[in-house]
Amino acid sequence: MKERLLDLLACPTCGGDILLAYASKYDDKEIIEGVLTCKKCTREYKVVRGVPRFADLGKIEEDKAETAENFGWQWTHFTQEDPKYNEQFLGWLQPVKPEFFEGKVVLEGGCGKGRHTKLAAEWGAKEVIGIDLGDGVESAFALTRHTPTVHIVQCDIFKLPFKREFDYAFSVGVLHHTPDPKKAFLSLASKVKKGGYISAWVYGAENNEWITKYIDPLREGFTSKISQPVLYQLSKLPTLSLFLTTKLVYRPANIAAKPIASKLFYNDYLNHIGTFGWREQHRRF
Repeated sequence: MKERLLDLLACPTCGGDILLAYASKYDDKEIIEGVLTCKKCTREYKVVRGVPRFADLGKIEEDKAETAENFGWQWTHFTQEDPKYNEQFLGWLQPVKPEFFEGKVVLEGGCGKGRHTKLAAEWGAKEVIGIDLGDGVESAFALTRHTPTVHIVQCDIFKLPFKREFDYAFSVGVLHHTPDPKKAFLSLASKVKKGGYISAWVYGAENNEWITKYIDPLREGFTSKISQPVLYQLSKLPTLSLFLTTKLVYRPANIAAKPIASKLFYNDYLNHIGTFGWREQHRRF
């Protein structure tokens, strides 16, 4: 944690200013271990392994904790990077362009392993804060700790520990995983100052009825109850099927006969997935 992050922090309980009580370990200019305290209500928050912790998974609602743990596991095991992520990220944020980030104070709601947080910084943002509820903050901090304008914070999107100081906030593929997507969006928007901007990308309902009718019940009733390490192994076989289909059918068909390929089931999405390697397809499955 960089000390200047304190200028943007506010107690999620009372809104008071956050102060550094003490730091027991530094690494260059990063506070690795320490304690933060609220000037108003005196509540304390720890800095652990470089990340200020404003959430305790043992004390939050079960559905939030379960989602955070599942995604946290994913982001600590699927840490691969791919240049295609940049183009994909901009596609989600249309019409936002890289130059839009120049000089802005930016908040990302649900940073995962931190790749979008890092991109925002590389595109010229003045400061970028990436937040997440799960252990993915460990990977995000590892990825961004040497990027001077990036800060990673573990917190609940419904109880954001910030002042209303952001020029831009964005969230990609996160809000629909929360118990109340609308409330999560409004919470994020509440930290954007007057005249600022916000972007959010969520799963579309159009043409996805088969997912909500068949896949979601399977996920909620079966796969969500399997431990992540076991599910990781079990998912390799269906991922192999997906990988071979996208590489041997969808990608060649779209290159050789686009008009015909366009009639294939879920063509646009599966053709896009086919541009990625095994690790990324496995993560998405």
